[in-house]
Amino acid sequence: MSEAALEELSVLSSIYCGEGEFRLIQQSAQDGLMVQINSTVGGLDVSLLFHLHLRYPSCPPDVSVSSTGLSRSQCHVIRQKLLDQAAALPPEPMVHQLVELLQGVEVTEDCRGGEEEVRESDKEEEWTAVLSLDHIRSQSRYTGLLERWSRQLQLTVRLLLGPRILVILQGARANIKEFCRLLKTAKVDVDSSGKKCKERMMKVLIESPWSSSCEHGLQGFIVKSYQSLPELTAAFQEINMTELYQQIQPLLWTVNC
Repeated sequence: MSEAALEELSVLSSIYCGEGEFRLIQQSAQDGLMVQINSTVGGLDVSLLFHLHLRYPSCPPDVSVSSTGLSRSQCHVIRQKLLDQAAALPPEPMVHQLVELLQGVEVTEDCRGGEEEVRESDKEEEWTAVLSLDHIRSQSRYTGLLERWSRQLQLTVRLLLGPRILVILQGARANIKEFCRLLKTAKVDVDSSGKKCKERMMKVLIESPWSSSCEHGLQGFIVKSYQSLPELTAAFQEINMTELYQQIQPLLWTVNC
């Protein structure tokens, strides 16, 4: 974790010092920093979740946007504007600049939605899927592609690396299906001879409608390693998906890997 990122963390906590404005969600030597900043746009409360990767600020942060007062499509528009701006900025601490950019975003009345309406829409559109991957030889290439696709398709992802390689996805069902299609058709890895290859052995272990109990389970794109069954169980418990894990557990040891 870079010194610049840690210094920025201290500065952000000083700037956003009001009640509920700033929250450090995660600080990990493996996954980097995850910071939540609550702000406003057009008089509406908006929650921004920044995932600062280990290479940050050399690479831009991932950003998630949520609001009970904005429609899903408007949140996606705001998120994309922030991601575009982050990609255009020089490789230096940028979170405060991105939060300030939010203040200039215009929100029209027809983009606003009530909390009940938005949540009901989420329940209809959001799905959760767990995939099993055959192998990952070129980890940087493979995870880089998965992260890029997750951003393009507006999916939240938890990649679990261990005796079984699992990908947990949350998002629109159509986007999950497109993610799976890309996995099987794009050359994402290399074979034993070093040649680029496709993930033909990917299996969908489960696909089910999003559950409100998992509302705060997945955020951004996170890679997590585990070595044992208890650690894998704990990884699902951490994201409030114990029930889902119990459903796929019998399948894990029958998957050819």
